[in-house]
Amino acid sequence: MKKAKIYIPTKTAMQSGRGKTKKWILKFETRHGVTNPLMGWESGDDTMGEVILEFSTKNKAIEYAKNNNINYELIEPKKSDFIIKSYADNFLKD
Repeated sequence: MKKAKIYIPTKTAMQSGRGKTKKWILKFETRHGVTNPLMGWESGDDTMGEVILEFSTKNKAIEYAKNNNINYELIEPKKSDFIIKSYADNFLKD
């Protein structure tokens, strides 16, 4: 049976906005690749690692997984406090 993770991707260090953190992702878990003994390249026959599905809500992702008999692991996002600061705050004394 297929296994997948449902999560919201985190913001990368190179981004200042949160535009890509609004969609829920369903990503399939894959088997480990096999190392080619002659060339040393890693190869595999599991193409499910390339399938990434995006959903607008968590419930739609869960519903899709249940309808297609996919075992899933739900990873809830961690809430972080977003503090809006101005440049002038760097020079004000507490």
